[in-house]
Amino acid sequence: MAAPLIGKKAPAFKIQDDAGETVTLASLKGEWVVLFFYPKDMTSGCTVEACEFRDALPKFKKLDARVFGVSPDSVKSHQKFKAKEGLTYPLLSDPEHTMLEAYGVWVEKSMYGRKYMGVERTTVIIDPAGKVAQVFTKVTPAGHADGVTAWLRAHAG
Repeated sequence: MAAPLIGKKAPAFKIQDDAGETVTLASLKGEWVVLFFYPKDMTSGCTVEACEFRDALPKFKKLDARVFGVSPDSVKSHQKFKAKEGLTYPLLSDPEHTMLEAYGVWVEKSMYGRKYMGVERTTVIIDPAGKVAQVFTKVTPAGHADGVTAWLRAHAG
C-alpha cells in the first residue's frame, strides 16, 4: 500500500504508546499531528532523527502540533530508547505492522542483495480535520525536524 494521499482522510489508528496508553487518531482531532515513522530504536539514523524532534519540540508546541514517533519496536524497547535519549514525546509501538501498513511505510527493502520487510523512513502531517496535509518520503534524518517545522510554520501557523 502506498503512503496516504495529501488531502485525503488519514488512516485511522488505535495503537499503544510507550506508557502503555492507547492513542487513536480520533482522540487527536482538532490538532496538527506529526507522525514520523522510523525503522528501529537505538540505531544511528533513528537516534539522530528522534533527538532532532526532541530538540525541536518547543517549536512544534508553538505551532499547536503533537509529535509521535512510530516504529515496530515494543513498548519496552521504546521505554529504554526514551530514557536513554531523553525523548519527551510519545513513541507508538506497532509490532504487528498494522499502522505501518495502513500508512504505506512497511515496504520491501534491500541491503547487500538481501530483500526484507522494513520501515521506509517517512513523516506524515495530519491537519486538525484529520486529513493528510503533507507526506515526506525517503527522509534523511539529519535536519528533517527543522524541515517539518518550516512546513508547519508556513501552513499551520
